[in-house]
Amino acid sequence: MAEKNKLSLSVQFADTRLAEALPRPSIRAWVKASLFASAELTIRFVDAEEGRALNRDYRGKDYATNVLTFAYDEAGNDAYAESEVSDTVHADIVLCTEVLLSEAAERKLPVQQHAAHLIVHGILHAQGYDHEEDAEATEMENLETEILAGLGIADPYAEIE
Repeated sequence: MAEKNKLSLSVQFADTRLAEALPRPSIRAWVKASLFASAELTIRFVDAEEGRALNRDYRGKDYATNVLTFAYDEAGNDAYAESEVSDTVHADIVLCTEVLLSEAAERKLPVQQHAAHLIVHGILHAQGYDHEEDAEATEMENLETEILAGLGIADPYAEIE
């Protein structure tokens, strides 16, 4: 993130299990490394019940998932009037602690490393990146790998292939 870009970041631990393992300065560094613009963001860690409810209510999928991104200034979103859309990214990134812990254990990854990957992934979604099409997925995965490498974190996709 260029120095001129400003970041307003709120970190919430509704599920406190990772509060000590994921220091706010680390989370802030992961977010900043992922941003290409100024941003107003909330990163929220939730339990499986809240994660499942959000995924069900907003995506129609009745299970807790690892990360959800709610970007509030994307085209078609009623949260902002068209005149209010700016170059600033506005989003909530919700991580389900239980899923994050389970995936990290299953892949034999340090929790911090997996959390960094999910945060980078969520921040890229907030900036309009997606992985619905193969070409989009490749672009997004390459960006994630590059950002994480800059943070000293191994390629997350090499770990699961």
